Amino acid sequence: MYLIQSFSSLVENNNTVLINTSKDLLHGLKILHNDKWYICGDLALNEGQSPHKLINSSPDDTDYQLLAKAALIVSQENLEQPICITTGFPYATYHIHKEKAINFFKRTHILDFDSSTYGTGGKKKNVLEVQQVEVIPEIVGCTIGIRRGELQATGSFFVLSCGFGTFESILSTDSGIIEQSMVSAHGIRYAVNIMINELKSKYYLEFRNAHQFDDAFQRGYVYLNRQNIDLREIRRNAIRTYYEDIVSPVLRNIITDKNLMKTNHIYLCGGAMYYQDLVECFREEFEGIAQLEVVENPETMASKGYALNSLRIAHGKKKSALGIDIGNATTIVTNFDDEEVKNY
Repeated sequence: MYLIQSFSSLVENNNTVLINTSKDLLHGLKILHNDKWYICGDLALNEGQSPHKLINSSPDDTDYQLLAKAALIVSQENLEQPICITTGFPYATYHIHKEKAINFFKRTHILDFDSSTYGTGGKKKNVLEVQQVEVIPEIVGCTIGIRRGELQATGSFFVLSCGFGTFESILSTDSGIIEQSMVSAHGIRYAVNIMINELKSKYYLEFRNAHQFDDAFQRGYVYLNRQNIDLREIRRNAIRTYYEDIVSPVLRNIITDKNLMKTNHIYLCGGAMYYQDLVECFREEFEGIAQLEVVENPETMASKGYALNSLRIAHGKKKSALGIDIGNATTIVTNFDDEEVKNY
């Protein structure tokens, strides 16, 4: 049903000649933007000196525009023009960035990229026409994915989403969402920074930023001064501190007695839900109170919801519908294959 592609949300200006450094386009993104060449995603991770991504960046920012172009480039071969796009932002920045994102996407895009990173084609120029754009809160995208995707969830339920940059919540009912239940707070980067601060007291960390340490945080180890440092205990404690300082206080205002009378079902989404230490914190707080369910492939739920929304505004034209989730850690692009898609 879905065609999903993802790449790291890291970018860096780079004019180096990079030939056959990657296996395909997705892993070899080198893009021309405002007359400068940038590497994105895995190529930035492997070849960059200090790749970066602004947290919750604006459509006016270079890194946002680069990642948006990268998303269009990797998906263009699977699309029929003109296309319909849905994307989103955390609830805290949604109203600020909505119109800017629509203005950026809704146009004819000239996409310049260098294919020599994965082959012999050299520089290429493609044209992609975007006809319609909708921008919705990221947590609403997750809700659409849960209701209209494989789960086909009905009734009322909470959705909690935790990514690198933000933690968000919502209460969804059959008649719509409860606006006062939509809250944004710090994401798992808060825990990554706790880990970095602890490591700083013992090791020289060079000039690595939180984005680069996020990879080590996921793996559970890192090499510092040629030593293999086990991070699992530090990670466990950092996640627990993050949950107690940030997540739990937010949820006390959302998952109240009044709202629990509407439902006690909670869906957990977002890439941070791969951390079992974090999921265990949720289970400890809500054991005997609520039914928790970690969705399958939790990091893709927002992008799936965006794609399903695009399918609606494209009037069921599967090849013209695209969902783009420009996350703080990962950019995820979703469109559809030729299988039947229901309930759009």
